[in-house]
Amino acid sequence: MLAYDFMRHAFAAAAVVSLVAGTVGYFLVLRGQTFAGHALAHVGFTGATGAVLVGIAPLWGLVIVTLAAGIGMGFIGERLAERDVAIGLVLAFALGLGLLFLHYYTAFASQATALLFGNVLAVEPRTVWILAALGAVTLGMLAAISRPMLFASLQPQLAEAKGVSPRRYGVLFLVVVALTTAACAQIVGVLLVFALMVGPPAAAQRLTTTLATGVLLSALLALAESWGGLTLAFYSDWPGSFCIVLLSGAVYVLAALPWNRALTVRPVRP
Repeated sequence: MLAYDFMRHAFAAAAVVSLVAGTVGYFLVLRGQTFAGHALAHVGFTGATGAVLVGIAPLWGLVIVTLAAGIGMGFIGERLAERDVAIGLVLAFALGLGLLFLHYYTAFASQATALLFGNVLAVEPRTVWILAALGAVTLGMLAAISRPMLFASLQPQLAEAKGVSPRRYGVLFLVVVALTTAACAQIVGVLLVFALMVGPPAAAQRLTTTLATGVLLSALLALAESWGGLTLAFYSDWPGSFCIVLLSGAVYVLAALPWNRALTVRPVRP
């Protein structure tokens, strides 16, 4: 399997994206913002199709638009987080705008399919390096804001009294999520971002109650699922994105079985 260049590139890209998605996703699930992450994925589709329309690489359109949307959603704050209707409208508008872009440039319909469902086997070496740089920036930002962000998330009133702004760190965290979403879309597509950003973190929170162990387990589960999915895709001829999603769902179901229920009733500890 590893004798093929495209498989080695796929494994390298999947490793970078999985480690970043598993780490960032753990905080996303912990903060209860998974639906907002899903909305950013759909907004990213609009940015990618718009980039194709103007003749630039879809990845850059994805990054720019998800960043802008993440900042905007962060400033709206709790109002957006508390209203599923508002997030649903963002999803519908973003996807509709993306389809409008495709209407004017139908020659790139195959690229739209790859953006929606991912095509990890077509990742080029240059893209792997871009994803690595994007991942390093993302993890660096997360490391810089993780402590005050957790403080603001768990004790917002006390944090504000101490001079830590929940809104500011909420905006910065959604910027991190936007960058992660842009990277994940290269592997599993914008419609399946949950496979790497939510599945492994949710399973990890079922299996451990300490923050450091949970983050590490989430990243390792994401890596195992992506590499396992690629291996299954190679030997079964199934789509790689489907295989990754299949393993992600299976791991979560196993983690949620009754014998793990005792772990779910205890809150995550720092």
